[in-house]
Parts: sequence; structure tokens; C-alpha cells
Amino acid sequence: MSLPPALILLAEIQIPGLEPRPDGPASSVDPNYFELLERNSHIIYPALAILVLGLVSLAILQASRAQEMDGAVKAEFKKLIIEELRRFPAGLETPLLVESTGLERGKLVRLLSQMEQEGLLLSHHTTKHQTVWCVKGVGGKKRY
Repeated sequence: MSLPPALILLAEIQIPGLEPRPDGPASSVDPNYFELLERNSHIIYPALAILVLGLVSLAILQASRAQEMDGAVKAEFKKLIIEELRRFPAGLETPLLVESTGLERGKLVRLLSQMEQEGLLLSHHTTKHQTVWCVKGVGGKKRY
């Protein structure tokens, strides 16, 4: 089966501005580059993996530091929490403390846990699975 003469003629016509393309430049793929990767793959790929793991762990550390409060802000919130808990000797549940302090729940719980470790607060859990926080030495009996 042969091509019609019109198609052969169209294939030979050159469109202005377009030059005939060869199959590809001779230097489009450098085999030395691929040989270098293949010969040193036992070094290159583990090094890249270690670099990626290092960057990911650095990003995680930066994100955790960004969530921390500086000392002055932390002291101000501790003072606010103590004042709020002294107004309620029986203690307050965490959601009520979130509303009264305006602090995010995660940061507030972290701060309350730190204050409990320092010996400033006591906590106990209710039957509704809420944590009640109270100032140590204020209120009736000591609760654990």
C-alpha cells in the first residue's frame, strides 16, 4: 500500500519558520551521568534519605517550639489561672477554664499540667470524664 501523492507532497513542503527536526540532539542523554548514579547509588540514595529525614525532624522541632509560650506570657497566664481558681474553691473543669482564660485548650492543658508538676495545682477526674483543677491548699479536702 503506497501513500497518495498528495500526502507525500505535504510531507515534503516546508512551512516557513519551522525547520526540519532531527530525531533528537546527540547530547540529549549523557550516559556518563547515569553510569555515575548507578556506580554510586549505594552512597547517593542513603545520603539523600538522611538529608530528608534531617529536614523533616528539623521542621518538627521548629513547629513544637513555635507552640511554646515565652516566660512572661506563661507567667501572666499562670497568674490569671490562679486568680480564676481561687474564685472557685471547689475547682473548675477544663472547658470552663478555657472560656475564662481565652487560651487554647491544648496550651491551657499543657500549662495546667506544668503547674500541677510544680505543686501549685491539684486535679481529679469527674464521672463525666472531665478534669477538675483546683489550687493546692484552697478548698476542703485534698483530692488526688
